[in-house]
Parts: sequence; structure tokens; C-alpha cells
Amino acid sequence: MPVADPVGVLLVDKPAGLTSHDVVARARKALDTRKIGHAGTLDPMATGLLVLGVGGATRLLTYIVGLGKTYEATIRLGQTTTTDDADGEIAITADAATLAAADDAGIDAGIAALTGEIDQVPSAVSAIKVDGRRAYKLVRAGQDVELAARRVQVDRFEVRDRRRTAATIDLDVVVDCSSGTYIRALARDLGAGLGVGGHLTRLRRTRIGRFEVADAVPVEGIDATALIDPADAAAAALPVWQVDADQTVDLRHGRRVLGLAASVPAFPAAAIDPQGLLVGIVERRGDDVRSVMNLRRDPA
Repeated sequence: MPVADPVGVLLVDKPAGLTSHDVVARARKALDTRKIGHAGTLDPMATGLLVLGVGGATRLLTYIVGLGKTYEATIRLGQTTTTDDADGEIAITADAATLAAADDAGIDAGIAALTGEIDQVPSAVSAIKVDGRRAYKLVRAGQDVELAARRVQVDRFEVRDRRRTAATIDLDVVVDCSSGTYIRALARDLGAGLGVGGHLTRLRRTRIGRFEVADAVPVEGIDATALIDPADAAAAALPVWQVDADQTVDLRHGRRVLGLAASVPAFPAAAIDPQGLLVGIVERRGDDVRSVMNLRRDPA
């Protein structure tokens, strides 16, 4: 009897120096499958939580990538770089008098101004596409890239430690934010607001929605035993709607479940069958419910 391809969600603690695609490539080799994707790119410099979808569970990534995130980072004030992080070349260094004027009260005020709902211009070396090409690739090719501001939500921007030298101020921070928020841009904008410049020297993602880096495996620990069942992963990302056997059949065959939209806690929702398996993701159609993503069950 053929062995079913692996299906599930995998939490990986990405080390520095690897791209997100590097991690996907290693997971494909470890799990012997090509069908793997990730939710939310991490730069090579960054470490921490990378969520992978394996097999049919890649379709869940759409509902995971937009969840809120937590980062731990170190912001260096006093210097700008060409990439807004430590991977770039130092572009401008603040003079000692200007840096000394950036006192704790001014830093706290600058952080407060970058907390809440803000308009943020992403870093030019981001993965955002411009005319079909990644912005960072255009920058590396010598082109000037100007990205439009986007509305993001920063729920927490908290300083955990401050270290001053004659040339720099390092801030260890933790940030809770919406998807699409660039921590490099927060570092850049904090430094710009203080008139001293700033960039990121460390970045670690510790949370995406209810997924925590504490539950992740290292790259060398990737194997099928680390996969999270699709039903558990969907329940961590979305409201759950328990369906009976007849409703399961209807949803799996593309039929609407009539008149039950009011019984679903919120949309989109994860439809879970009586055996605890994920049927798929459902949305409202008037008073009815229909599946917009079915998870096909392959025989083991």
C-alpha cells in the first residue's frame, strides 16, 4: 500500500544566515516532498519562527500569513545603513552632540509616535513586488525604489534595555504588530525622528498568531513527527465550526450547508468533522455556508 504524502503545518526556528527559501528547500529534502510553502518571509539576518505548510496544508498559509506577530529586536541609534539593518553599509553617522541630545524622554516620545495605527513606508530592500519584481532585487540592480506608505498596527513597542556608548545607543525592544509591519522601518523612522539615524542589528520573530517559536524545531530537527495536524493548525488560526457527518459530505462535495450561517462563530472558519479532521475553510453565502478550501484526504 502506498505511503501517503506528509500533510500538516511545521514550525521551524530559522537560524541567521539562511533565507526562508533555504529552509523550505531543506524541509523538502527532509520530508521528501516538493509541496511546501511558508507564511511570512524572514530576512537572512533574522532568526525565529517560520511557519511552513506541507502538502495540502499549504492552502492554510493564506489564513496564517495575515495573523499578528511578535518580534524581539535590537535597534541601533546613531547610524543609518543602506538596508536599514546590519547587513548594509553604514551611510550616515550622527555626531556626538546630536546623539547626546537623544535622551531617554525623547526616545520614549519617538516610540510612542510609532505605536498604534500608523502609516509606514516599507524598507526599499523588502520583498514587496514592484512591477512584478521584488523591491530588494531592484535596489541591488542599482535602481531607485520608492514604496507607498501602508497602514499598519503596532500594538506594543516596548524597550527592554538601553545601552549607550559615545557613538551609538542600542535599544532592545519587543514589538507586537500587524502583518505587513517592517521592524527595520520602525528602527529607521525612530532614528530619523530623533535626528540621529537608526537601523536594526538583531531581529527574532517569536510569534505568529497563536503559533510560538518555543514550539518550533530547529532546521536539523525537521521530520514528519514535527508536523501539526491540519485541523489543529486551522483551529489555532481561525474560529472552529463543528460539522456533523451529513454537513461534512455536503461541504466535501461542494454543496452549501443551507440556513446555518448564524451558527458559525465567525468567518472564515475551520470546519472540523466528527472525527476531528479538517474538512476545509468555510465562508458565508447569505444565510448559507460553503467551503472555499477543501482539504483532500489521501488514503494512507
